[in-house]
Amino acid sequence: MINLLLRYINLMVITIAVLVVISFALPYFFPGDTLTNLSGIVPESDAQRAALEAAYKLDGSIFAQFWHYLNTLVNGNWGVSFTSQTSLLKEVSIAFPATIELITYALLISVIFGIPLGFLGGLWHHKPFDFGVVTFSVVSYSFPVFWLALIFITIFSLQLGFLPLSGRVNLLYDVPHQTGFILLDILRADMPNKADAFYDAIQHIILPTLSIAFVTTAIFVRFTRRSIMDVMEKGYIDAAKSRGFTTKQIFFKHGLRNALLPILPLMAMQISTLITNAMVVETIFSWPGIGNWLIQAIYQRDYPAIRIGMLVVSMFVVSLTITIEFLSRAIDPARDKFERGAV
Repeated sequence: MINLLLRYINLMVITIAVLVVISFALPYFFPGDTLTNLSGIVPESDAQRAALEAAYKLDGSIFAQFWHYLNTLVNGNWGVSFTSQTSLLKEVSIAFPATIELITYALLISVIFGIPLGFLGGLWHHKPFDFGVVTFSVVSYSFPVFWLALIFITIFSLQLGFLPLSGRVNLLYDVPHQTGFILLDILRADMPNKADAFYDAIQHIILPTLSIAFVTTAIFVRFTRRSIMDVMEKGYIDAAKSRGFTTKQIFFKHGLRNALLPILPLMAMQISTLITNAMVVETIFSWPGIGNWLIQAIYQRDYPAIRIGMLVVSMFVVSLTITIEFLSRAIDPARDKFERGAV
């Protein structure tokens, strides 16, 4: 177990180091002057250029510049946005929790509905219910997330008027930022009309969450269905049947656990998909998350924001993926042995 942990820590450190190096190099590849890309200031004199170069260590070697960049990352001095003139650390700390909230709710919906549907489809495969499950998963997986989001807006917002089409909460409610999760912030806030604000926030969350969850649910359904079908065909299942166990006893005693073991690695693989879909959905619904924030930074050529935003998102995806992958191998050591043998 210790060797496995060290392997994954080593993998995470190396991957994050590569991401930091790429992030450091971005301003040199952006169009225009590197100094202007970093500072947002066009030097009007040689003295001003020399002062800016000294501040950003551009007058030193590339290693001195990289060391300066590492210090700014560790100290939280990530710079200032060109457009808002606000600290990037503050902007990311506000935008990123909104994205995490969105993908968390989408993942919960996918797990709650996708895994049970997959289990039932696998147990009753080649029956009418299974055909319905397969049809649902294929159709859901075939929908582009942006198209699905626009369909939801057209039906539930514009035509029926049931749900709001943009934003995170109505502007009438002044919710103080605490955790970054809007529902938790409303519950913790000392504000009038708290119940109304909470209900309004839930209404704003429904459409973006469902837009992301549809594709992920389809993936969980298909993967879980295939997993339970494979497990129920194993030799130990036939041995349990020969001993007189009922189908229910076999499923809960032998089938359920073994079918669930591949689900955790699947969650690791879906992290990047969830983040990507969330960034698209945030733009469509004007959800104030890191994806919408990054898109606006790209439109406005806010290079420091692009640099930090890409680094934060990449580190989050890599760290969470590697952590879940480590947990899945720790829970199921046989998977590691099988993969080593296959190689």
